[in-house]
Amino acid sequence: MKEKVLSVTLNPSIDKTIQVEELKPYELNRVLASRVDPGGKGINVAKALKNFGVEAVATGLIAGKNGQNMLEELQQAGITLDFYEIEGETRTNIKIVDLDNQKTTEINEKGFLVTEKDLNGFREKYQSLLKFTDVVVLSGSLPPGIPSDFYYECISLAKLLGKKVILDADGDALKQGLLAAPFAIKPNLQELETILELKLNDLNAIIDAAKQFIQKGIEIVIVSIGADGAVIGNKDHFYKADTWPVKVKGATGSGDSMVAALAYSILKNSSLEEIARITTAAGTITASKDGSQICDLNDVLNSLNRVELHKI
Repeated sequence: MKEKVLSVTLNPSIDKTIQVEELKPYELNRVLASRVDPGGKGINVAKALKNFGVEAVATGLIAGKNGQNMLEELQQAGITLDFYEIEGETRTNIKIVDLDNQKTTEINEKGFLVTEKDLNGFREKYQSLLKFTDVVVLSGSLPPGIPSDFYYECISLAKLLGKKVILDADGDALKQGLLAAPFAIKPNLQELETILELKLNDLNAIIDAAKQFIQKGIEIVIVSIGADGAVIGNKDHFYKADTWPVKVKGATGSGDSMVAALAYSILKNSSLEEIARITTAAGTITASKDGSQICDLNDVLNSLNRVELHKI
């Protein structure tokens, strides 16, 4: 598969993942294991696409010593990079994995301050990279200095050039980006509830919410629900995908693996059923891996039949 995916990370991070037996707030917690990985949602997507055999380019903003160390490690992993370097320092995010309760606590820094000059420099790079791209992935938070409608701008430009865009963000960045009607979105349940400002208490409520976006021109909606799987739909029908039990070692990158599997599927013109299976399998396998490690294609393909689908 030679088609290119452009994966954008505007707020990358160094991810430090710590495993504890049981997280006890305000008490001494002893670390069982820890690791440090290059992070940021779009970077995780690029790592997964590399494992899937998809030709992808990781771009975005990068700064400081942390950023240089990250780029060196990603280059050694064989990932194609074209980042725009700015002043400041790339952030560090801490993920605390509670092994007993199978839950992860995340402590994320805001990120470097982006100037208007920085933003204009990235705009030029983004426009030049779009020419060689079939699918664009815009994912993750926006660092200070970038307006909340920047994903809207990126989506609109990509659509003018006939590119398919996957948006995976939260808060105002997601809310504003939705107005440009990207090809696909992948919010988790909490992100969806936040932008809609309501509680989605059951499956029907989640599907009704997802249908609102389909009606506004978004072609594929995936709502990830953690251990409860995902809801996947288009204008024709929806699936509820149930995952299988795994021991969660680090949920970081699980949703990003789903996005990468979606991009892979779009390039292959997969059916909605195939998309439902592969995205759910990819997210499940990544959740069972340490730190920011990502699933590989063989593991995912061998696990497709473990995903139970219910057509709705």
